[in-house]
Amino acid sequence: MTHSTPNPERNPSGATSGLDHNHARTLAVEAGFSEAGIVAFPYPEAERDADRFTGWIGAGHAASMRYLERVAEDGRLIRARVETPFPWARSAIVCFASYANPTSPCSIDKTHEQEDSLTSVDQPSSVDLPEPYSKKSMARSAWIARYAWSSRLDPSGKRVPSDYHKVLLKRLKTLESRLRDEFGTFESRAYVDTGPVVERSLAVAAGLGWTGKNTCLIHPKLGSFGFLAVLLTSLEALKGHDFSRADEAAPGIFGASAPAGIASLPHPDRCGSCTRCIEACPTHALDTPYQMDASRCIAYLTIEHKGPIAEELMPGIGRQVFGCDICQDVCPWNSKAFRNGPIVTDPDLAPRPELVNPPLEWLSSLDEQSFERLFNGSPVRRTGFNGFRRNIATAMGNSGLERFRPHLTAWAEAADEGLRHAAGWALARLRPSAKRTILSS
Repeated sequence: MTHSTPNPERNPSGATSGLDHNHARTLAVEAGFSEAGIVAFPYPEAERDADRFTGWIGAGHAASMRYLERVAEDGRLIRARVETPFPWARSAIVCFASYANPTSPCSIDKTHEQEDSLTSVDQPSSVDLPEPYSKKSMARSAWIARYAWSSRLDPSGKRVPSDYHKVLLKRLKTLESRLRDEFGTFESRAYVDTGPVVERSLAVAAGLGWTGKNTCLIHPKLGSFGFLAVLLTSLEALKGHDFSRADEAAPGIFGASAPAGIASLPHPDRCGSCTRCIEACPTHALDTPYQMDASRCIAYLTIEHKGPIAEELMPGIGRQVFGCDICQDVCPWNSKAFRNGPIVTDPDLAPRPELVNPPLEWLSSLDEQSFERLFNGSPVRRTGFNGFRRNIATAMGNSGLERFRPHLTAWAEAADEGLRHAAGWALARLRPSAKRTILSS
């Protein structure tokens, strides 16, 4: 949305134009976000961040995500610097929306046996919370990344899928509208995972946390299970913010007051000597701390990657059928956030119980129509029906269970190359003569 006056000198009340950190955070929290901070452009670490992004792209770590490699007329990567695609931008409000749920299981947890009986192809007859389990039961359940569990209650009280892009974009538009009421016209752009910006770098500059060794933004109180949403504006950010008064800003998710310093000056790296995320990654996508090789990342392989998956990586995928939470589930900062709280579940991002440790039998029974019905409005649709079945076939192969042979035999004749390849690979692992390992993650 472009306006004729890029940065008015005064707002309607006559106050000096400019974004105040505490006030912007208040408006963002009132719009529904968990936390927020401000970045003034250019920020001190902008060139360092640009060099890091350029180096990551140059190393080929973006895999097939070519949209990240787009360049401007001067040959520089568009996403490396905010001023390249948005020369008018003077500030950004970076918002954090937590999708954490302390009562939900983790991908690394042991899970209770899931029953086979299904009332329909649309949902399991029951969904069990984690309890002590056997290796057999773990091998029979799949894992969908928790960010894709999101749901909301519709007007009739029925729980339906929610797309975090739409949920958070609506909140950004509410924030934008509030700012226009105060400042009049200004230029702006609102993005949730879709714009030519590196949200994580901006979030660090805005004081929302630090970049962990697993490359996720880690918030000191909320952990890393959160979405980032960015509102770029042509408004100047006021200098000399009183960050010490952050505890007197909007209540947010912390109730009456927010802990001081939650969104303030950039946080120091608090990963220390911990390497749990690096050691836990089954496909070694994090062999270099603070750098993720997308071509080996389970989240990339099960969502963005199209076609066959390299066989040397398939055992490491384990039971993950959409995305991966392993490097976050082992992070002590998330354990601390869950333990100490308080974290309130976002009503528009609440978990769908049927997607928590779903049985592979149920997922494999979905036809394309059922898949579309079940995941309409859900991030899971991004992988596509055949891509989802490819991932299920991989998980079946990693289960080592003969009971999946009929499904895999049928899929081995599929027209889709990725599914056909995964099914053939999985069948080979089910053969009695084959050496196989039953993976638990």
